[in-house]
Amino acid sequence: MTPPVPSPLATGGTPSLARTPPTPAALRRAAVDFEAQALGALLQPMFQGLETKGPFGGGAAEAQWRPMMVDAIAKDLARAGGLGLADAVLRELTRLAGASGQPQTTDRTTP
Repeated sequence: MTPPVPSPLATGGTPSLARTPPTPAALRRAAVDFEAQALGALLQPMFQGLETKGPFGGGAAEAQWRPMMVDAIAKDLARAGGLGLADAVLRELTRLAGASGQPQTTDRTTP
């Protein structure tokens, strides 16, 4: 017979979840990824209106791959500086990390 599972009350409640503080590079990566998602949402309608008829366009394959192409374009735009949204998001993430006792330095290199 297996021993019973101890009650959380007997062990002092819920275990503490030790979290490692986010590094400046991780915060920068999250900010750039967020900007890429926003750019993808802005670019998607623009690509939906493109003509796909022609000798090398159209078909089911293009419909399947077009969202991935738009995402790749959005990621490249964000890595190249984008609209500047990543910088604003990074400042806010850094401020929030600082409010929770995390370091406030930022790494300006892109991933």
